[in-house]
Amino acid sequence: MQRILVVEDEMQIARNLRDYLEVAGFEVTVAGDGPAAVASARGNRPDLVVLDLGLPGMDGLDVARELRRRGTTPIVMLTARGEEADRIVGLELGADDYLVKPFSPKELVARVRAVLRRTSGTAAGAEILRAGGVEIDLPKMRARVAGRAVELTPTEFQLLATLVREPGRVFTRGQLLDALHGVTIESYERAIDAHVKNLRRKIEPEAGRPRYILTVHGVGYRFADD
Repeated sequence: MQRILVVEDEMQIARNLRDYLEVAGFEVTVAGDGPAAVASARGNRPDLVVLDLGLPGMDGLDVARELRRRGTTPIVMLTARGEEADRIVGLELGADDYLVKPFSPKELVARVRAVLRRTSGTAAGAEILRAGGVEIDLPKMRARVAGRAVELTPTEFQLLATLVREPGRVFTRGQLLDALHGVTIESYERAIDAHVKNLRRKIEPEAGRPRYILTVHGVGYRFADD
């Protein structure tokens, strides 16, 4: 049974999310503040963290930073903030998805399942993708760039695999979101920009002068085909 850590200081919301996730077949632990979340993640090693950004004491963004320092556990952010910048900061810290309050618990379950599908590497068959010095081992969810192993979050891995699978093809942001989520829900297309920024920081020789993931202005992105 996959384990979910819900980090939410409003206990009624936390109980509601816990109930929906348990009915969906997950084992759920709840933490009400940042330090408890970090301790629970360290001790229980959840398969995914549902993280409210508006926590008392230790801010949710600080929790996300700490989780990312320790590994690549998938993170779905919850926020009541309407500012675009808040979402971008969370995504650039390595969060895999986000929901803005108020939201439907059923939508949260759908998002959690979609992120976990990316984590489990459900690609058909044993397939290894190679393009321009980048190697993607789909079954093992491993990536290498110029022979160097690169540690990616599940979302970053799936995004890179989508681009490497078809070098030269131009993908719109909407198409990349569809490839990531695999569910029909409204998403924030600019979230792709944050994930691409993270990927470039990890795989490009110079993030400011990308060699692999190229911007097609006004459209989206493509993987270099030369």
